[in-house]
Amino acid sequence: MKRIIALALFSATFYACSNTSEKQSNAETTVADTAAVATTPKLVMAWETDTTMTTAESTLYDKDAGTIYVSNINGNPTEKDGNGFISRISPDGSITTLNYVKGLHAPKGMAMMNGKLYVTDIDALVEINMADSSIANRYPVEGAAFLNDAATDGSKVYFSDSNTGKVHILDNGKVTTMAEGMNGINGLAVNDAGELLILDGSGLTNYGKDGSSKKVINDVITGGDGLVIIDDNTYIASRWKGEIYLIKDGKEHLLLDTKAQESNTADIDYIAEENLVLVPTFMKNKVAAYKLSY
Repeated sequence: MKRIIALALFSATFYACSNTSEKQSNAETTVADTAAVATTPKLVMAWETDTTMTTAESTLYDKDAGTIYVSNINGNPTEKDGNGFISRISPDGSITTLNYVKGLHAPKGMAMMNGKLYVTDIDALVEINMADSSIANRYPVEGAAFLNDAATDGSKVYFSDSNTGKVHILDNGKVTTMAEGMNGINGLAVNDAGELLILDGSGLTNYGKDGSSKKVINDVITGGDGLVIIDDNTYIASRWKGEIYLIKDGKEHLLLDTKAQESNTADIDYIAEENLVLVPTFMKNKVAAYKLSY
């Protein structure tokens, strides 16, 4: 009889322990799944402008002024028609100045430095006084065919030519060529260490300060357009046809795909304080903003 009772007690204890262990295992799995869902990178629409802009190609956030600059090609990207212009919009998506700068041809990438706005415009880099929106200078580039993105380290302006595969530099009013032979180069950004990062046919590459220490960060996102640096290991890159990726620790994560809606994702920018990705939609003639979580 004692043996039967002992066996019964053992069975009950074993079942209770097993059941507790299973619950703990299930709870741990649920926590792990929840954590995985919480850390899955994603973009959620925050706002979009109306469609009064025309061929919105690039966005650039000016934190000091609390405004967003938007370049509008307004015509053929390679034609010198004088139709291009720059708009200004507020961080909530309202258009404050539709024609902030007029008289450009096909403005694309932009960079800010020392109170000046620099804009690529087919075969010249245009310098604009941000105080009064007047054009201060034009820097023609010999042999240029499709000047595209622009970036700055605070003392120099870097800008790419997608057709010739070159990176040019404006330094103290003089234009020189920093690098060439890059297939499909477009997006540029400069990190805090003064290193130039580029998007081209090879993917995302840290080109270093002078090209002597090139390092491929990601070789999947080829043919990229806009590039944003979040930190030393985290980047956002867009492809013009309608894709935006988060690249973290060298691994790409698709954040947005608007190809089915025929909504382009051109030269993006980022408002860090709000985790907001600014997306010029090109032929959709507006800018869309997405909240980023990752």
